[in-house]
Amino acid sequence: MPAHQRADARRNYLHVLAVAEQELATRGADASFEQIARTAGVGSATVRRHFPSRRALLEAVSRKRVEALHARALDLAGAAGSDPRRALLDWLDEVVAYCVRARELAVALSYDGSAQDDSCSATLQEAAEPLLRAAVRHGAVARDVTAADLIALAVGVTMATEHRADPAAQAQRLFRLATEGLSPARPDPAGRAGA
Repeated sequence: MPAHQRADARRNYLHVLAVAEQELATRGADASFEQIARTAGVGSATVRRHFPSRRALLEAVSRKRVEALHARALDLAGAAGSDPRRALLDWLDEVVAYCVRARELAVALSYDGSAQDDSCSATLQEAAEPLLRAAVRHGAVARDVTAADLIALAVGVTMATEHRADPAAQAQRLFRLATEGLSPARPDPAGRAGA
């Protein structure tokens, strides 16, 4: 294939992706492939060639956000200092906030664990690992908590609050309530197991 055709195909892909981002922002994660095609001025087969499934579309649209969250996790891991639990929770707060603003990311992350290695979920789990390991080593998070658990929690909170009057505030509140249970159980003075 001549080089100019490859460049044309890349431009076409980027145009369809930009239109898809706008449609998802306007209509939500259920935006139709046909509407994306009409708005982009291409056939629906072209959209499906670039994005063979809804999941592929959601992952492509979410990729930049996921990369930004990955970079942020690296920054926080480097600066965690004496409070790795706070660094982990700060990052998870940002994941929740992104998911609230861009519901398609929450939907992309809600697919089951059979995702290929380059999926949004796998990327975020990889980003969470150093923060989580540091918090576990510090004794601030229970040893059996996994990165997949944390991503599922962020997604679940986002989806549970999406139809509330103020989804962002409600998601952050519910997330804070849920994360209070991340700390390992400590016995109370009477000798009973407690939080």
